[in-house]
Amino acid sequence: MNEIHESPRALWEAYARDGKFAYQWSPDAMRAVWQPRVCCPFGGRASLEWRVSAGRGVIHSITLTHPVKGEPYTVALVDLDEGIRVMSRIEGASGDPEEIGRRVVLRFVAPEGEDVPVPVFDLEAGQ
Repeated sequence: MNEIHESPRALWEAYARDGKFAYQWSPDAMRAVWQPRVCCPFGGRASLEWRVSAGRGVIHSITLTHPVKGEPYTVALVDLDEGIRVMSRIEGASGDPEEIGRRVVLRFVAPEGEDVPVPVFDLEAGQ
């Protein structure tokens, strides 16, 4: 088994601070892996590689959330082109089911008081 020198989460956060959405790849299973982890969930081996997503995908599911305090915001499942599904916000989206299937583009935002930026998506222009 490979030695782990830094936690997968810490490595992901370092990529995020650089504005890159990193994910892991299993050469054994020939599949993308998400969330960051120590070993392959498909075969149990520790031979995972880090890759960087192009940050483009499609809305799989979307809803508009109405918190008790604050403005409503969207929550969506996004299928990235690399083969992983992530949950995030879609800026500029209404939460309407007709937005399912629309293309989105990733960017990172830094929440106030946090040192790790979070991924959010914008609707791709021209759709």
